[in-house]
Amino acid sequence: MLSTSIMALVLALTLAFTAMLFWRRQKRENQPQDVPPETSSQEIFSDTGSTGDLTMQNRAHKHHDGHHRGRGKKGKCRPVSLTNSPDRQVIPRDHHPVSRREISDNALKVLHRLTSNGFDAYLVGGCIRDIYFDLHPKDFDVATNATPEQVRRLFRNSRVIGRRFKLVHVLFGREMIEVATFRASHDNNATSQEHGRDKSHHSDSGRILRDNVYGSMEDDALRRDFTVNALYYDARDFTVVDFCNGVQDIEDEVLRLIGDPVTRYHEDPVRMLRALRFKAKLDFTIDPETADPIFELGHLLRDIPAARMFDEILKLLQSGKGVRTFELLQEYGLLKHLFSATSHCLEAGDDYCEELIYSALRSTDKRIVKDRPVTPAFLFAALLWGPLQRQFRDLQEQGIPPVPAMQQAAMIVLDNQCAHTAIPKRFTMTIRDIWDMQYRLERRQPKQIDGLLAHPKFRAAYDFLVLREESGEQLDNAGQWWTDIQDGNEQGRNEMIRSLRNQPGGNGRKRRRRRQPRKRSPQNRNPES
Repeated sequence: MLSTSIMALVLALTLAFTAMLFWRRQKRENQPQDVPPETSSQEIFSDTGSTGDLTMQNRAHKHHDGHHRGRGKKGKCRPVSLTNSPDRQVIPRDHHPVSRREISDNALKVLHRLTSNGFDAYLVGGCIRDIYFDLHPKDFDVATNATPEQVRRLFRNSRVIGRRFKLVHVLFGREMIEVATFRASHDNNATSQEHGRDKSHHSDSGRILRDNVYGSMEDDALRRDFTVNALYYDARDFTVVDFCNGVQDIEDEVLRLIGDPVTRYHEDPVRMLRALRFKAKLDFTIDPETADPIFELGHLLRDIPAARMFDEILKLLQSGKGVRTFELLQEYGLLKHLFSATSHCLEAGDDYCEELIYSALRSTDKRIVKDRPVTPAFLFAALLWGPLQRQFRDLQEQGIPPVPAMQQAAMIVLDNQCAHTAIPKRFTMTIRDIWDMQYRLERRQPKQIDGLLAHPKFRAAYDFLVLREESGEQLDNAGQWWTDIQDGNEQGRNEMIRSLRNQPGGNGRKRRRRRQPRKRSPQNRNPES
């Protein structure tokens, strides 16, 4: 009897232990594709390697971050080559400023999952460049030798996007980590790989229409645009790998294309815009061999899809350096390929057009620096105001009344711009509202005041009106009037509206009452009855 009880107890314990193991395994498999919970990303990717000696770690971090923090872009980060290759420079942790504390935890998790599954994975591009300048990176990009399909299988919280350039977006709430497979030169496609048009394809002008030829890390470095963007951070040993002398160009503050600039611009004309954007952001000098072809090849931007061009314009003018970027677009002759009608107005010296644009750009830059929201609609309304006024005057000369002329002019100007820049409908509608309300805000008709104040786009239209006055347009002090009526109480508002009625043309004259027709008596209405 005792032995039977012991056997039953042993069996029960065995079943309980087996159930516990099965539960733990299921729990581990059902967790988000992430670093295992018992090991934090800081422990896995500690800058000093071992996690056992915390004292040594803290001491090392204090030394490293104390050496690089506050250094700015003037500091020296001499590459130390740890290999025999003259092109590949491996920079150890104590010779570069990249620390895991500057890197998103989610980016570290992506790196860990890829490397723990046997793949190579590196942080690359603008995030590493920005850390070198003590800037806080907004986006983190990962380069790997895993194909998009393999990455997708590793991360349930991911999706494959793009046909021209396949990428994987790994989603962590609102944060997105972009993962790209190492790219190779298209020459390799012709000689050693059988890929076909679904992997790579060029247009007649040389623009890359599809770029899904995969290669090695070295190939990938040579396929990137600028040397300062071809730095790879290896979270396994905390080194930075430099194939294109990018660290030296960071020290020299030089922006240089990788490869032949003419060929690279033909492959992707947007690189010309990126060159100007980085020059404005980093205050770099563009290498002459990189800069000179821009003046001759700007027309290639006309071949860029309109939807992509809209995104690139936002990156240019909503980066916090919009004023400087706009100056560079004019200096290098690219503005006429982005905003041809606006460029014509500036060349013709149209009144207030240039000052209005720069006022809008300065306002946008200030809001971005203060981390306040901005809308592309306001900026596009300013950029296209000059062409709108030209079209508006032409239509009025044809005898079209002001309100229909403004609406028709807005349609023409926006349609012409959207042919090259696909402005989404939600923004074009706001642009139309801002423009349409300008005429009514200037007139200040008493019966329209309350309706204008209640309009959903009143604030944007009012700000635009004030900006026009600040730019030198003579609007009979309309901007200040609308400022006062917003600041006043109800009694003050009513008094301001009454004063408008007493002004000439202010609808102060009473309307004549229409006389009702005199009713006829029934006998007079039908005398024959």
